[in-house]
Amino acid sequence: MASGIFCVTLPLINLNLYHMIKVLFTGLMALSALSVAADTKTVTSPDGKVAVSVSAENGQAFYTVDYDGKPMLTRSALGLNTSYGDFTKELTLANASEKNVDVNYELSRSKVAKVAHKAKELTVAFTNAKTDTMKVVFHVSDNAVAYRYTLVRPKRNNPKTAIIYSEASAFNFPEYTTTFLTPQSVPMVGFERTKPSYEEEYHPDQPLKQKSAFGQGYTFPCLFKVGADGWVLVSETGTNSNYPGCRLTDYEEGKGFTVNFPQEGENNGYGPVTASVPVPFDTPWRTIALGKTLKPVVETTIQYDVVEPLYEASQVYEPGRYTWSWLIWQDGSTIYEDQVKFIDVAAEMGYEYILVDALWDTQIGYDRIEQLAQYAKGKGVSLLLWYNSNGHANDAPQGPRGIMGNTIERKKAMAWMKRVGVKGIKVDFFGGDKQETMKLYEDILSDANDYGIQVIFHGCTLPRGWERMYPNYVGSEAALASENVFFSEYHAKKEGFEMNMYPYTRNVVGSFDWGGVIMNRFLSKDNKSRHRRYTTDAFELATAVTNQCSVNCVALTPNALEVQSEEMKAELKALPTVWSETSFIDGYPGKYTVIARKCAETGKWYVGGINATEEALTLKLQLPMLAGQEVSLVGDDKKGEPTFKKVKVGKDGKLKVTMQSQGGVYIHQ
Repeated sequence: MASGIFCVTLPLINLNLYHMIKVLFTGLMALSALSVAADTKTVTSPDGKVAVSVSAENGQAFYTVDYDGKPMLTRSALGLNTSYGDFTKELTLANASEKNVDVNYELSRSKVAKVAHKAKELTVAFTNAKTDTMKVVFHVSDNAVAYRYTLVRPKRNNPKTAIIYSEASAFNFPEYTTTFLTPQSVPMVGFERTKPSYEEEYHPDQPLKQKSAFGQGYTFPCLFKVGADGWVLVSETGTNSNYPGCRLTDYEEGKGFTVNFPQEGENNGYGPVTASVPVPFDTPWRTIALGKTLKPVVETTIQYDVVEPLYEASQVYEPGRYTWSWLIWQDGSTIYEDQVKFIDVAAEMGYEYILVDALWDTQIGYDRIEQLAQYAKGKGVSLLLWYNSNGHANDAPQGPRGIMGNTIERKKAMAWMKRVGVKGIKVDFFGGDKQETMKLYEDILSDANDYGIQVIFHGCTLPRGWERMYPNYVGSEAALASENVFFSEYHAKKEGFEMNMYPYTRNVVGSFDWGGVIMNRFLSKDNKSRHRRYTTDAFELATAVTNQCSVNCVALTPNALEVQSEEMKAELKALPTVWSETSFIDGYPGKYTVIARKCAETGKWYVGGINATEEALTLKLQLPMLAGQEVSLVGDDKKGEPTFKKVKVGKDGKLKVTMQSQGGVYIHQ
């Protein structure tokens, strides 16, 4: 009996112990969960689809980004290493606050004219081992995230300035992600040691772990396809004279891609690679545009939503079209007689500007430039003049040199340009992203505004919110642009691919001076020799829509104009450059693109479609803005010759079109 009682009660005792242990364990887990929760803060977008979680784990700061419940960015590092404190380790999440953002603003040089922007902002404060504070502000809107750091002045030693040595900022993607990236060049290579200038080739659909071509990571913007879950475009905005332009490192297992400062050799070795900043200080923003499809990525305005104008426009800056002799006729065309011919082309087409390129200071001269400006004025055309960026940070011999990098000489030149009637400048050959170089961009823009001059940059860095920050800023090259179509048959054959990459990357984040709707059939002055252009005329016409720049080049030479049909001339004369709305219709990076834009001046919609594939592509376009309307359509026949016709868009907004290989469609009301 005793034995039996013992056998019965022992399991009961064990069961009781089990329940006690379970309760204790559950309690400990709950406490642990509370502890974790205390070190994690989450903010969601107004529509609830974007979720950003910020945490401190093992002394490090991290964030994640989900879209519609799917991970877009997994555990990614945050932090700065500065001269007065390290904010990459031994961190504690101190506190957090949240607020709503409701901003309305206008743009005159971008993809939209008016923006009504709503977001939520989460500010998280981290303290390091010395109890110094770094704040991270996350700006979360529908389909976009931006974040930046705030350095808080420590009471200890009370530093007024700091050097930021590096960022820990990372972008860690799920392993099934593929990439669409362009590599960063090593410094001071290429033509007269002028790189890096963001002029390397894109490589689409690459594995996440693919190494960059030159071992220096990747230039912004960086496009990622997160399997079947969505798309992400990573870039930065708000960079001015207080910070260097940055890039991403190669992928590192467990960390992803990390923000990196410029290389030592950039800017011909002049200037530090670090950031010298006042304290307190707000860094530029890291931006993340995302969505299930490419549409919100292409249409994003996040690069403008989080910045402010840095000065008032001194006047109204006029958009327009310009002719450009140098693209096809090259250096020898920078003579008075040839520029007169291109002024006459601009006048005949109703274009507002002509760009007089390098060497005008010696091959035309200042006195005759004044005469040329007067001749152009009589034709209703204004001059844009080319300048070398400076005299010491590149080896490019083309002049005018030694002016734009010298404050006194720059202001003298701009005062002369204002007197003569020159309306803009194109400044070339920068070769780096150091803070010193960023200051040069800002100095040129600020001084130019004082004299009523608008600015285009070539051989340059990526613009980072500059259309809103600097009202006289027009656009930049910062990509493999049209000159390469002239330089080599290789890039002439690649034009279709390249122009189908930029609407998803380069042109998303800033106005893009590609340098021409190219109407020459052959890349030569006689339009008969050298290699040919491999895209169709309809393709070129459509790029005036797929590419966005408020002062856009139409590379129309006198002899190319002579062979255009009256129908094509009419289309070229009416090309708009300023848009009030942009709508991504269809496409895939590197293959094909269809974009619709609404002209700010007329309110009419224009649709541009371009096809880089080797086959004709038939699409059923969804064009609700044109539903039930008769529209004009420029396309290609099977031989690649342009066709002009009227077509009716269905009442449901559907329109079936066919784009030939390396061809396009150009549609408008």
